[in-house]
Amino acid sequence: MNDQQLSEAIEALLVAHNPRNMQLAQRALRPGYYLRAARHLRDLEGTVLIGTGFPVTGTFETDGPVGAIILYNCLQELGADPLLVCGPPLSAVLAHDYAVLELTAPTIDHAEEEARERLAHLRPAAVISIERPGLAADGHYYNMRGEDITERCFFFDPYFTLADCPTLAIGDGGNEIGMGNIAGALSSLDIKPSVTRCDELLIADVSNWGAYGLLAMLGHWARRDLLAGISPVSILNYLCTRGSVDGVTGEQTLTEDGMEARVGTHIIQELRALVNSSGN
Repeated sequence: MNDQQLSEAIEALLVAHNPRNMQLAQRALRPGYYLRAARHLRDLEGTVLIGTGFPVTGTFETDGPVGAIILYNCLQELGADPLLVCGPPLSAVLAHDYAVLELTAPTIDHAEEEARERLAHLRPAAVISIERPGLAADGHYYNMRGEDITERCFFFDPYFTLADCPTLAIGDGGNEIGMGNIAGALSSLDIKPSVTRCDELLIADVSNWGAYGLLAMLGHWARRDLLAGISPVSILNYLCTRGSVDGVTGEQTLTEDGMEARVGTHIIQELRALVNSSGN
């Protein structure tokens, strides 16, 4: 199995459940998007911004931060200097254990100024988004129920529109940063899609799983099993004890978008098997 075939196998696996019609989104993307995105992270040095955190009922959801933390740890191990980028209350939670860049700008104009200054100072080698709300065409943020959640969001979109480095985005529903790449293909879905674009869009049935797909590709090249020993359950427990909830049910459970944690664990096992079958 060559790199392109491995990427396409990963892409098929990560939308096999299809709870939010991401197979529709997949058909709008040129195959090999996990391969192309991972190439931007291969042998990466310097600062990497990893934005995450989707607001749900006054707190934050489990999908997104799990994958962001796993990707943070992996990129740090591989020699990069990651920063988790998010707004309150998630930023306060993560700052105890990770390097965090807090989003604070109250308006899009202030956010653009904030992003411009920080990008110039940090000079990131890449900007990544995992399950961050993306601005719709009317300049507002919406959840999957079509509710306006702008007042509970903080603006990460300008870090994509103003960056002069590769921008990668992971989403699972159509209202996340990066989905502007395929906004036309999402018109049949019952959502208000994001129009914010990125260099490479990655999709998965659960955004956390997109991080696992990237690690599968990076581990394949490094000839290291970067997914070995990763426990989504332990990170879910870390987040839930600090206030996170399931983004679909709104309940404080060890689940991701209504799916038991064992589903994500099984996805990791299947990704490891794919990499092994590719010859690594």
